[in-house]
Amino acid sequence: MGKKNKVIEIPSIIIAFVLLLFLAIILKLGYVNIAKEVDGINISEFALNRNTAKETLYAPRGSIYDVNGETLASDVNSYTVIAVLDSSRTTDPSNPQHVVDKERTAKELSPLINMSEETILNLLNYKAWQVELGPGGRGITELTKSKIEALDLPGIIFSSSTKRYYQKDNFASYLIGYAKKNDEGKITGELGVEAYYNEDLTGIDGYTEYQRDIYGYQIPTIEPESGKDIYLTIDNNIQLFLESAVKKINNDYTLDWITFSVLDAKTGAILGSASSPSFNPNKLDITSYLNPLVSYQYEPGSTMKMYSFMAAMENGIYDGSSTYESGVYKVDDAEIRDWNNVGWGTITYDQGFAYSSNTAASRLAIALGRDKLTNFYKQMGFGAKTGINLPGEVEGDIDFNYRTEIATASFGQGITTTPIQNLQALTAIANDGVMIKPYIIDKIVNPNTKEVVYQGGREELGKVISKNTTDAMKNLMYNVVYSGLTDAKYFKANNITMIGKTGTAQIADPNTGGYLKGSYDYIKSFAGMFPYEDPQYIVYISVKRFIGNFSEVAKNVAKVAEEIAKYKNIIETETEETNVITLDNYLNKNLTITKESLTTMGLQVISLGSGDIITNTYPKAGSKVTSNTKVFLKSNNNDYIMPDIKGWTSNEVITLATILGIDYKINGYGIVQDQSIPSGTNITNDLILEVNLSP
Repeated sequence: MGKKNKVIEIPSIIIAFVLLLFLAIILKLGYVNIAKEVDGINISEFALNRNTAKETLYAPRGSIYDVNGETLASDVNSYTVIAVLDSSRTTDPSNPQHVVDKERTAKELSPLINMSEETILNLLNYKAWQVELGPGGRGITELTKSKIEALDLPGIIFSSSTKRYYQKDNFASYLIGYAKKNDEGKITGELGVEAYYNEDLTGIDGYTEYQRDIYGYQIPTIEPESGKDIYLTIDNNIQLFLESAVKKINNDYTLDWITFSVLDAKTGAILGSASSPSFNPNKLDITSYLNPLVSYQYEPGSTMKMYSFMAAMENGIYDGSSTYESGVYKVDDAEIRDWNNVGWGTITYDQGFAYSSNTAASRLAIALGRDKLTNFYKQMGFGAKTGINLPGEVEGDIDFNYRTEIATASFGQGITTTPIQNLQALTAIANDGVMIKPYIIDKIVNPNTKEVVYQGGREELGKVISKNTTDAMKNLMYNVVYSGLTDAKYFKANNITMIGKTGTAQIADPNTGGYLKGSYDYIKSFAGMFPYEDPQYIVYISVKRFIGNFSEVAKNVAKVAEEIAKYKNIIETETEETNVITLDNYLNKNLTITKESLTTMGLQVISLGSGDIITNTYPKAGSKVTSNTKVFLKSNNNDYIMPDIKGWTSNEVITLATILGIDYKINGYGIVQDQSIPSGTNITNDLILEVNLSP
């Protein structure tokens, strides 16, 4: 008899429960499908976040160039040196992947990352998988990385990132400023042009989104938009002249600070501005965040006599041939004295200007009155910002009321001005009374489209004084330098005629409200321009607490003027014309014959290549040069040999590297002391010429 099937009965309550559960699930799924929010959560956003990955593509920061297109600041790859210490990293003993010889590693890395052997060795003895060799091994350049790689040290590897790099270290550092990574890892400008134009330089970040489905679908990438490139009005060569002069003065003498600037008199372009103390934006060894050009305000001293004398001329009360008694001039209860305390007897007002007489300026100011003198100072731009595109500009103070204050304001005491204000005011003298606004940005370029989105240029602020007055003032400034009556005679320059006015201002005592009494408690300055007949360049230098003879500063200013005149081919006199050589077109001519001819003319010929036909020259045909100038002749055989360039200027080094088609790096200022590529070396395109300069 077969088995009887057993019937299992499920209670109806369980069946009902299961059916209700399925019904609840179906209802919930339906609700989730049609509802925008569930339990306070946006379902669409939740799904998108669960299924989409977004990666930011950081925009390259725009570069900063000088007016000739030489790179001053740019984004570069930087590297951190890492030492792998754990021996388990090595799987093949013949090819070690960790640091094996710690002493050798420390010894060879020490000079390249500027850390002592002892410090490196301590790091290499850590009980860790790997260590960073910091601080010296952080943020190193491609060049240093290549030098380390050439050592072939086992266990030394690198991590890479992007940083802001300043090709010339402390070159024009307060103008360029600096940028560094913020807390979010974004490079942000914090001083100078980097800060003022941070938005333009920053660019627009892009991103990539990936849809995380089974196919790995990728949503199209939004490409980053590079920041705009900024071209400054700074001329690399003129800036080098200034940096070299400032460095020499600072090294040879004791002083608190010095600032030295050059302005294009016809356009208002800042061609260079150097100062000390300065800082290296690659190291951020900064001690002051004030830009001397726009943020230093101080009593200008006797350079203000140019403006008090011109105010008298403009108001019809000046007669340069009339006389006065110099030495002491009593104003109410105060005595105004000339700088030598005794004066020069009875002299004319023109002579008083040449002697820098305080009593002459005071007499004119009292005759003018407060309102007319104040209005003229304001007319010349003092007491107000120039509006130059640099952060931190201050406006100075020309507020004075009492008769004694009027008298002292005439020779720059009791009022304050800035270097940029002085440069701007001098443009009126250089341009027959038309004042020009200084500017620092030559142009801004969109690197993606090459479109010039901003173009700087001459901006006239109006005719503020008459040509008769400026002609008279230029004559007075000429007499200051060429009369030989004061130490201003040391500002004479060879080949060009420098005119100007010196200034010596006392330093206010913050404790007493009076003035400091020390032998060197002064700010000395010079405001000048050249050439005399039609000024093309304006110079302004000021030095605080200079211990030494100011004539040494004057000689350095004169030297810079001579260098600029030579660089810009400014020729003034017939005598100089005899030393000027106009270069012919030497292309396709015989190298040997041309070299002999140019050498006979007194030129230094640098021939490149062993061919016999000239294929390129520098300077170009038609250029005017003076004797002893280097002329580069490139031949039709490109087996170039590195010449001995010790004693060359940075400009000559740049010319050589450009002609040879190799990269270069210039350290310091002055003339070449040593070169990374020895003379006699065959030149190849992968070489980098690095030179160290000093005055």
